[in-house]
Amino acid sequence: MHAVLERLRLRRPPFRAITVSGTNGKGSTVAMLDAILRAAGYKVGAYTSPHLIRYNERVRIGGVEATDAALCAAFERVDAARGDVPLTYFEFGTLAAFELFARAGIDVAVLEVGLGGRLDAVNGVDADAAIVTAIGIDHVQWLGATRAAIGREKAGIFRRDRPAACADPAPPACIGEVAREVGARLYQRDRDFFVERTDNSWSFRAGDILRAGLPYPALRGDYQLDNAAGALMALEALSETLPVSQAHIRQGLLAAAVPGRFQVLPGLPLRVLDVAHNPDAVQRLAQTLRQQTVAGRTLAVFGMLRDKDIAGVARSMRDIIDAWYVTALAATERGATADEIAQAVAQAGVDRPLTRFADARAAYAAARRDAGPADRIVVFGSFYMVGDILALPKQDL
Repeated sequence: MHAVLERLRLRRPPFRAITVSGTNGKGSTVAMLDAILRAAGYKVGAYTSPHLIRYNERVRIGGVEATDAALCAAFERVDAARGDVPLTYFEFGTLAAFELFARAGIDVAVLEVGLGGRLDAVNGVDADAAIVTAIGIDHVQWLGATRAAIGREKAGIFRRDRPAACADPAPPACIGEVAREVGARLYQRDRDFFVERTDNSWSFRAGDILRAGLPYPALRGDYQLDNAAGALMALEALSETLPVSQAHIRQGLLAAAVPGRFQVLPGLPLRVLDVAHNPDAVQRLAQTLRQQTVAGRTLAVFGMLRDKDIAGVARSMRDIIDAWYVTALAATERGATADEIAQAVAQAGVDRPLTRFADARAAYAAARRDAGPADRIVVFGSFYMVGDILALPKQDL
């Protein structure tokens, strides 16, 4: 990454950058930062992954997805610059995003780490601020099997003398250890910055700074306050170079939206789509589902990748789901088969009705046929799952 960035003259890019790592909450944090900064009048580039339907979703400038032509041209320029340097799919895409951001003359880039942090392609630039969101168990074959091992990888985006905000209320000790080793200025949730809830608003406090009467984020789920607080802490730390007002924060919190994060489709039956695909994320999904009022049953359309903790995810939803529609993921070879998922659901102690399907759309169509107007359908378990359903024609959603 550094070699090609040097050839593109982007090793020290001509824009500010905020890097976001973590197991869950990265996309939501990026969305809130993007919306707040754009409300303040900055030209913002946002880089996220993975996409749900179109690759273009990954690269947005001023809230608008990059066009096919712009992306292809950027890939060609990266290919020409790399020479004999081998690049992975994600490295190619990250370099293309940086190149597009520089050409667009953005003020600030908000960058979502793809995997881990320390060795991720996004970490090729030295960001002005770093955020670590909630740390959970995922990608164990790459990052390790404990929160301590995973947290150390996530904290690899910290930089000397630059602010780093950790939004996890109970992070592993390694977050502080890495900050001390690197020399980063760490701001820890419930130590350096705080969230105070009321019925209709919430407050953010950090030292002498108090932002009271903030609206709850448009993104659903109590955990979104963790993400919002991490975003605000990073912005406060950058206030001399990227000032934002209370009005900008309010506007951004209400405007931020991320498809596939507790996304509720209009009409009946109630249909919720969520990309949650590890036990921590699904526990948060379950908590938010419990807060909804539903008179009827809850039907799950469920598929996952084979290398995920399928049984652990199913266990988190065991007491909520009344019927399971389990499906293979046709879009990827990494997807578990319907039989494998059914076996894992059984291992989780689930004793509710379960039906197998060859693909997500067939499972969703069956759930739609079986659901009454008072029921709820929850599609979860994978980006592939949610993306496949969101790509359906409007009349089939």
